[in-house]
Amino acid sequence: MHIHVDAVGGIAGDMFVAAMLDAWPDFAGLVQENLRLAGLESCVRAEVLAHDDGVLTGRRFDVTKGGSKPSGDSGDRHPDHHHRHDHDHHPHVHSHDLSHQDGNDDHDHHHTHWRELRAMLEASRLPENVKRLAIGIFQELAEAEAAVHGKKAENVAFHEVGNWDSIADIVAAATLIEAVHAQSWSVGSLPIGRGFVDTDHGRLPVPAPATTLLLRGFAFHDDGRHGERITPTGAAILRYLNPATSIGHKPRVLDRTGIGFGARRLPGMSNMVRVLAFTHKAVVQDQVGILQFEIDDQSAEELAVALEQLRATEGVIDVTQTPTFGKKGRMMAAIQVLTRPEAIDAVSSQCFRQTTTLGLRSRTEARLVLPRQAVKTEDGVRVKIAERPGGATAKAEMDDARSVDDSHKARIEMRRNAEEQALEAKQ
Repeated sequence: MHIHVDAVGGIAGDMFVAAMLDAWPDFAGLVQENLRLAGLESCVRAEVLAHDDGVLTGRRFDVTKGGSKPSGDSGDRHPDHHHRHDHDHHPHVHSHDLSHQDGNDDHDHHHTHWRELRAMLEASRLPENVKRLAIGIFQELAEAEAAVHGKKAENVAFHEVGNWDSIADIVAAATLIEAVHAQSWSVGSLPIGRGFVDTDHGRLPVPAPATTLLLRGFAFHDDGRHGERITPTGAAILRYLNPATSIGHKPRVLDRTGIGFGARRLPGMSNMVRVLAFTHKAVVQDQVGILQFEIDDQSAEELAVALEQLRATEGVIDVTQTPTFGKKGRMMAAIQVLTRPEAIDAVSSQCFRQTTTLGLRSRTEARLVLPRQAVKTEDGVRVKIAERPGGATAKAEMDDARSVDDSHKARIEMRRNAEEQALEAKQ
């Protein structure tokens, strides 16, 4: 699977999670369970909410304090989908225990040091792979903050990112990244935003300094809209995923899509992240060169040797011969050579060298082929696995069956066992 992230309105941790859960709603229960295992259950309530911005529909990932009910779009949940202390000033949790809340003063800010947050995650009951992913995303943040403030990553104190809701977003994102098992990721151009954002470090330009470090090498564009469009959490997720800039040239099948919204309204466009999940196309279209000619004056013995030489020529895919009748009722062999398109000239020369033909016909045609791979079992039997629309199939090489000095039934059994082993190993 390949997943493309389309940051239409920008990207924040909760928007990424919402888009993933819109595409894979069955994982909502897994996300809630991992928030519990991370120690967040008693201080947060996470809900996946249906959302309609008047243009499109999708999901929002809403995390509220103390299990309280979410209040929709009233502005209590990071209305600018960026540094969440901008409007809501949620208190921070103690770094050693996420289930403990720091009093009731909404302006009582505490800091969470990275070394303490990491120790908390390491000591949690999260599955090891999810734990590794969450720590990896936070590590990207810590290193960026360290570079911005001239500190060692170990000594970085998170402010906004140390909040319980940001921690919940990262744990949820790690859960979903692990659950989908995507082989690769990509992301399109990112909106750069305009203006300033107020943080615990004072007023900072958009994108914030740590965000710009996380997104070095990414493509940006200016769509003319103001505000912070990429949060540090969203940037850290992208940096950890190490995405390509496109889905690539290989044909892919679009399997599912998901849309995740932020709470902020953008003029003239939906404030959303979209994920597109692709699978490899079961049938791949490419080009093949075809050479054809007839032989009526070369002995069968000589022609057999010539065709073996053609099969061994670089760029040749296959060689076949068919008996046919020529002029004056003569028996002759019709030869067809399949080649890679770029090898047509070289293989044509080899045809003239190896056979008595005085001319040949060549053309390039489109063909459909199944993805396949060759594997070898523990017993040394080569097996070709083909990816068919209905599932993978396996075929053991008959040449390897010749080594079985036994009955026809024994050879059939050997091939069947080899094919089963190859398919099991692939799964």
